[in-house]
Amino acid sequence: MFIAIDDQNDWVGAFGGHPLAKTPHLDRLAARGTAFLNAHCNAPLCNPSRTSLMLGLRPTTTGIYGLEPWFRTVPEWADRVSLPQHFKANGYRTLSAGKVYHGGIGGPEKRKLEFDIWGPDGGVGVRPAKKLVGPTPMGNNPLVDWGVFPHRDEDKGDYKVADWAIRQLKDAPKDQPFFLAAGFFLPHVPCYATQQWFDLYPDDDTVLPVLKEDDRADTPRFSWYLHWSLPEPRLKWLREQKQWRNLVRSYLACTSFVDAQVGRVMAALEEAGLAENTIVVVWGDHGWHLGEKGISGKNTLWDDGTRVPLIFAGPGVGKGGRVMQPADLLDIYPTLIGLCGLEGRGDLDGLSLVPQLKDPAAKRERPAITTHNPGNHGIRGEHWRYIRYADGSEELYDHRNDPNEWTNLAERPEHAAVIAEHRKWLPENEHPPVPRSASRVLSYDPDKDEAIWEGTTIRRGDPIPQ
Repeated sequence: MFIAIDDQNDWVGAFGGHPLAKTPHLDRLAARGTAFLNAHCNAPLCNPSRTSLMLGLRPTTTGIYGLEPWFRTVPEWADRVSLPQHFKANGYRTLSAGKVYHGGIGGPEKRKLEFDIWGPDGGVGVRPAKKLVGPTPMGNNPLVDWGVFPHRDEDKGDYKVADWAIRQLKDAPKDQPFFLAAGFFLPHVPCYATQQWFDLYPDDDTVLPVLKEDDRADTPRFSWYLHWSLPEPRLKWLREQKQWRNLVRSYLACTSFVDAQVGRVMAALEEAGLAENTIVVVWGDHGWHLGEKGISGKNTLWDDGTRVPLIFAGPGVGKGGRVMQPADLLDIYPTLIGLCGLEGRGDLDGLSLVPQLKDPAAKRERPAITTHNPGNHGIRGEHWRYIRYADGSEELYDHRNDPNEWTNLAERPEHAAVIAEHRKWLPENEHPPVPRSASRVLSYDPDKDEAIWEGTTIRRGDPIPQ
C-alpha cells in the first residue's frame, strides 16, 4: 500500500513539525511501524521529486529538474524500469489513483505501461464559484487560493481516491499480491476545507509558525534566485492582506482531512484481513514553507522545503521505531524490494532502509541529498544541514542548537571541518537539464555572474521580491 501526499511537509503529529497538528491516523500508523524523522526529498518540486522516487535515481542522474518534461518522453529514460513496473515484473497486480506520478502520462495504453489498473485522477475536486483570495503580486494563479466554504467532503478528489482504494482492497484477489498506489492532492493549493476541519484549529495567532523577522539576513543572495518567480506569495503580502493565519489554518485543516482519508484506507485494509501481510509506506513529495524564511511554498533547500513524512509499517518493520538517521525518498525503491524479497537491482541511486526498519539506531552510510537545479544542493546529516549554491555561496546550520535554521554558520572558521565533511557528498558529473525542460529550471553562468530563470536574466544587484 503506497500512499503519497502532495506538498505535505512535517506538520504531522508524529513528526513534530507543528505543535497543533492533528493527524491521529498517521500517528497511529507510525506507532504501528517506523517513522523516519529526518527524511528528505531529492528535489523540492513535484515532478523531479516523484521522478527520482519512482525511478530510484537522483535528479543529477536523470536531468529532470523542473515541472517538465515527463521522463518517458526523454529517450534516455523511455524504457527505464520504474518501481511499480519492477513489482509487476515480479508477479504483482499494480493499481494507481490520484497523483502518484506528476502531470499527464498519456492515453490508456501509455498508462497501462506504468500500472495495470487506473482509478480516478483525484485533484482539487469541488471548488468555490470564484476564488476566495484575490490576486497576489505574482499574478492570479488559480492554484493560489485557500479557505473554507460550504461543500461536501465526498465531492473532494481525495475522498474519491480513498473510496476507490477501499473498493480495490475489498475486491483484491486472494491469489495475487498487489501494489496499490493512492496519491492524495491536499494540502497542495488550492487548499479548501469544510468548517469541521477548520474547527480543529484555533482562529488566533497560536497556529502561526515560529518566525525570526530577519531570518534571511545571513542567507546568500543566490538562495533567493531559486524561489524567484513562484506564484506563491511572500510573507509580506500575506500579512498585508491578513491572509497568513487563514493560509496556515487552511493547510492544517487540509492535512487533517487527508489524514482522515488515510485512516479510511487503513480501516479497509484491516477489514479485508490484509493488514498483517501488507507493507504500507506513506510519503510526502517535498516540504512547504508557511511564512518561514519569509515565503510560502516550495523550491528551497532549507529543512522547511525538504523535510517530509516517511512511514513504513507491516511485515519486516519494527513497531514504534523513530529513526533520526537521514533518509532520501529515492531509498523507498530499494527498501520495498528488500522488504518484499524481490530480485534486487544494481542500478539504483538509493540505499535500502531495511537496516533502520529493524534497528532505528542502525548507522546510515551517507546523508540525505537534495538538488534544486544544477549546482544547488542541500546535504542533510543527522545533526547538520549544509547548502552549496551554483555561485559557490554556502550555508551551514547546527540542528542540535538551531532546529529552525536561524543562524548560518558557514563563514565561521571553527566549522571548516564540518563543511569539508559535507562537501564531499556534493554530487559530481551532474546531468544537464534534459531537452524540453521547462518551468523553474535555473542555470548559472559563473563567468558573467548571472542566473537565467525561465528565460529571464537575473544579475547580482537585481531586486529580490519581498
